[in-house]
Amino acid sequence: MPSNTFGTYFRVTTWGESHGPALGAVIDGFPAGFPLTEQDIQSELDRRKPGQSKIGTARTEEDRVKILSGVFEGKTLGTPISLIVENKDQRSRDYSNIKDLYRPGHADLSYDLKFGHRDYRGGGRASGRETLSRVMAGAIAKKFLALKENTHIIGHTIQVGTIKAQKFNETEIEKNSLRCADPIAAPKMEQYIIQVKDEGDSVGGIIEIIVKNTPAGLGEPVFDKLQADLSKALFSIGAVKGLEFGDGFKVAELKGSQNNDEIINRGGKISTKTNHAGGIYGGISIGTDLIIRLAVKPPASIAKSQHTVNKKGHHATIKVAGRHDACILPRLIPVAESMVAITLMDHWIRKMAMKPYSKDKSPF
Repeated sequence: MPSNTFGTYFRVTTWGESHGPALGAVIDGFPAGFPLTEQDIQSELDRRKPGQSKIGTARTEEDRVKILSGVFEGKTLGTPISLIVENKDQRSRDYSNIKDLYRPGHADLSYDLKFGHRDYRGGGRASGRETLSRVMAGAIAKKFLALKENTHIIGHTIQVGTIKAQKFNETEIEKNSLRCADPIAAPKMEQYIIQVKDEGDSVGGIIEIIVKNTPAGLGEPVFDKLQADLSKALFSIGAVKGLEFGDGFKVAELKGSQNNDEIINRGGKISTKTNHAGGIYGGISIGTDLIIRLAVKPPASIAKSQHTVNKKGHHATIKVAGRHDACILPRLIPVAESMVAITLMDHWIRKMAMKPYSKDKSPF
């Protein structure tokens, strides 16, 4: 199975299965001499780990990270950083009765068609648990960008089902189970999810990622446009089914005079009056906020009876037992933030490697 590595200069490789002994990440290309501890990574893993609220899975993994290489005396060495988290609360028996059935909405069928052999315990590499490896790498990229560029990545839930947030208060995000910035909408969202969960079902929604103090000059002009690489990074998260930057699909309704972001001088800094584009022009960031929204599907593992077939093509019904999230949005937010951070980190290093030669000071 190839394609387990993401990035060009800042390269992240993830490994491990949902019900295997452990999962981990190997990071190559990170600068030497940067202060890094396990707690820097653990704080982000704690935001993603299971068992945080009544709307999520009851699996109670502590997800304790261990740094195996690449760090000495609290600083990075410039060598590969290897990270590991052990699995301790997996219940593989929950899948023994359905191992030959294809779960609707899962990758069971596609994996069998491609590989002919798969780990049926929780989905193996197709499980959302694989994303903890991304969060470990993203935590390192986040810290670097924050200290080097004062870059701040904010993820929050803006919609669950048909319930939409109407207000944005950043201080509210970590105060509720949905990571919603609207304190009025958040309890309504939670109540709806609990209702759906009691029915044996699940629900999706929309999250928004805002990047403050985005470094200017990130992205390449043609195939590696910043929005192209961000799209690949975010669509690699299994539950993401739709993505837009800035005004997204709304631009189809606008005239050019309405959609263009007029360029202004704001306090001696060249910027834009509006941000319909979401901070990227010609595939390159200009330093304004990145605005990204993701449509996230309902978790596929539900307790309702559904029609399926087994490996021999015989018709059957299936109920997926076990401990599953009724809504993945709050746990997906740190994963999405991490994939954004990894992409920005990769392009930041690219920019440093490709600085234009000039006797004068570079604009970047």
